Amino acid sequence: MTDARPLLRHTLSTLAYRGAKALRDAGPKFADYGAPDTSRTPAKILAHMGDLMDWALSMVDGSRQWHDSTPLAWDKECERFFAALKKFDDYLASEKPLQAPVEKLFQGPIADALTHVGQIAMLRRMAGVPMKGENYFVAEVTVGRIGPDQASPRKEF
Repeated sequence: MTDARPLLRHTLSTLAYRGAKALRDAGPKFADYGAPDTSRTPAKILAHMGDLMDWALSMVDGSRQWHDSTPLAWDKECERFFAALKKFDDYLASEKPLQAPVEKLFQGPIADALTHVGQIAMLRRMAGVPMKGENYFVAEVTVGRIGPDQASPRKEF
């Protein structure tokens, strides 16, 4: 593994940690919140995040495929996002060659997904289902912990 792979995997674990927090207990009604005529609903944002992780995997394995998915039910879309994140992380954890530069993977699909986690967090506040803020610097982010079950927050406010 190159030196950049562990950092990229830590970044994916950070995305999983923050994503799990933003998605947890939002409820199925939240999926359609907003003004769908002028912006993406939370369900569309989450579907896009899953598409980003699928695309990132296709970039590293050399198949280079993009799909615009139709959002599933909220709970199924949450499952799809974490499954896509795991497939990408599993590839990075392997010895398989990367067919894309890690810098490009970070600046493209990963940074985009982190931005979208922030959008979901903001939309939750607007929809009346806020989540607590947290000092993410002290959060227990563990490489390879990619699913919705994450460590409990250490310092929320």
